[in-house]
Amino acid sequence: MKLLKSISVAVFLSVITGCASVNMTSMEDSTEAKKFEMPSEGMAGIYIYRRDSMFGAAIKKDIWINGDCIGETAPGIFFYEQVKGGEDYEISTESEFSPNALNLAVQPGANYYIEQYMKIGMFVGGANLRVVDADEGMAEVSNLDMAAKGNCS
Repeated sequence: MKLLKSISVAVFLSVITGCASVNMTSMEDSTEAKKFEMPSEGMAGIYIYRRDSMFGAAIKKDIWINGDCIGETAPGIFFYEQVKGGEDYEISTESEFSPNALNLAVQPGANYYIEQYMKIGMFVGGANLRVVDADEGMAEVSNLDMAAKGNCS
């Protein structure tokens, strides 16, 4: 019984403190995105980020915009995507048992900031999304690196 408890604790700790990695863009692309310039004509910019935290560090989570894969997140990364302005978008992420989503109405010429955060669940694998104001979003993204758009699991 002691051995089973020890193994359970070891697995739990590795899930919490391990480190997931994803493909990254070049430093030049990341630096360019962190200038927070206005998007192209008629477009809106969406920054989706995950803070650099040890909680859930070994877990990657998919991100989608209107069902299109943006990529997998890991701690300390962000994605930047331009979308057509004047429309509504569903931003979603996988969680323990089902995807979590939020709806976002975007205006042309504006940037939006969405934090993906890990939440405690049965298996320490829940994720959710929240819209943050521009000041908070820019401050967080400034300290992160941009992930390459990629495949979702």
